Amino acid sequence: MNHRIASAITFASTVAAATVAAAFLTTSAYAETPTIDTTVFVSTRSRADVQAELMGQRGQITVAASEWTMQHNDARPFQSTLTAEQVRSEYKAARNEVRMLTGEDSGSSYFAQMRRSAPSGTIAARLAQ
Repeated sequence: MNHRIASAITFASTVAAATVAAAFLTTSAYAETPTIDTTVFVSTRSRADVQAELMGQRGQITVAASEWTMQHNDARPFQSTLTAEQVRSEYKAARNEVRMLTGEDSGSSYFAQMRRSAPSGTIAARLAQ
């Protein structure tokens, strides 16, 4: 009998928690700001006045735009020392190695097949002090 009462209490508390959570999730959320500014904006100038002022400062606008372009180093084109055919042949030569290193075993079998350049045995090293 106690098991049924404990189970009923657990079920009721779960339903109550879910109801409270649902109540919190249905409230309105404002993404921009926690406070809503309700002041009405009334412009003192017409659209034509603003456009005329903008066109009057055209030189400043183009200077700012060219400064932005210069900061991104778009003026210097890339110069390669290799031909397209050399790049293609290097890519084709490295394809198998890349395939082996990015395989399912993360390159373990590739490294096992490679010959060791160091002599076999234990190699110990100590940092010079």
